[in-house]
Formats: sequence, C-alpha cells, structure tokens
Amino acid sequence: MSDTLNSLFANNRKWADRMSKERPDFFEKLAKQQSPKYLWIGCSDSRVPANEIVGLDPGEVFVHRNVANVVVPSDLNALSVIQFAVEHLRVEHIMVVGHYGCGGVIAAARGTRIGLVDNWLRHVQDVRLRHRQRLNHLPQAELEDVLCEMNVLEQVGNVALSNVMQDAWARGQKIQVHGFIYGLSDGLLKDLHVSMSHSAEVVDVFRNAFKRYPRQIAG
Repeated sequence: MSDTLNSLFANNRKWADRMSKERPDFFEKLAKQQSPKYLWIGCSDSRVPANEIVGLDPGEVFVHRNVANVVVPSDLNALSVIQFAVEHLRVEHIMVVGHYGCGGVIAAARGTRIGLVDNWLRHVQDVRLRHRQRLNHLPQAELEDVLCEMNVLEQVGNVALSNVMQDAWARGQKIQVHGFIYGLSDGLLKDLHVSMSHSAEVVDVFRNAFKRYPRQIAG
C-alpha cells in the first residue's frame, strides 16, 4: 500500500481514538441506528463536505452527492435516496445545496467539453437555456454565479414535484424542501428562500424565486 493510502488509515485511527476519548459511547450509539433529520443533496466537489459545513456528526445527515447537485426524474439513484430518506428515515428536511464556483455549472455555462459527464451536464445547460433572458445580459462571472443559484432552484423544484414528495405531503408527512448555496470563498451557506412544506405552494414558490433575477430589457 502506498504511503498516501497509509496516511489515510493513520488519520482514521487518530480520529477514532480521539472520538472514543472525547465521547466514549459515540461509536456504540452510531452503530445501533442512524436517525438523521436532514437529507443533503449536494455536489461531489471535494471542497463541500456536508457534515463539516453544518457542524453535524456522522449519523445526523443523510447525504447524496453528484456532479452539480442535479436531481432529475430519470435518475433512479437520486430518487431512491430521496425515497429511503423520506419513507424509512423519516427526515424532516431535504436540502439541495449548490456552491459558487461549481465546475459542472461553469462548464455548462461556457459550453466546455469535458467527456462523458457532458451528457449529465445537459440538465444544467437546459437550465441556462430556459432562463437565458435572465442570464445572457450578465457579465460572465456574474452569469456563472447566478446559474449556480438557478440550478439549485430548479433541482428544488424537481425534488418537490417528485412522486416521493407529492405522496409524502398527500399523506400528511411533515417534511420541507429547501435550497441553499455555499460560498467557497467564505465558508458560508446562503438561503435561497425556496422552502416548501406542502404541494400547494410548490408552483408559486418556484415561480417567485426566479423573479429576483431581472430579464434583459429589450432596447
């Protein structure tokens, strides 16, 4: 085994020893059951660690990550995670969390070819195309930041309109869907104010969320 991998195991032992000393029953409790209140749907970017950002321990956040935090009806992986979180773990909050400087979103904004992932990023390119009148007049750097936010809004809508969420709300389950974005430069989460708690408000919340981004004025 390489020295690089050996260092990971060494770090793991140090962490396990530290946790055992600080909280002697930590692993015993963790091994019995997970009971998170939160599902985090975020980007695969290594700079955006879910638990650390919100200061929660292992077992307190159920996590799903992919390139550019995309949720689409054809992705059985994401939908299976959502269903398990909602119906079995009974989470109370689903958080779609994007981040500024997202490589996937930037590639979609610039039309950069990367490889196989280009097919996945078509979903983000669709967001850019759908809202082009609110984006195309912006300077490139601002456009990319706004597209990162819009991508979160779109994915929140996709989660809220999924069969899993619609069924959960129909049976009276108390669960909310939120959209946040993380700043790599300051380490802070920003609430994008698209929280939804029942199916009746999804369309209005989703529609109003985009009104904060003015359309280009023809002239």
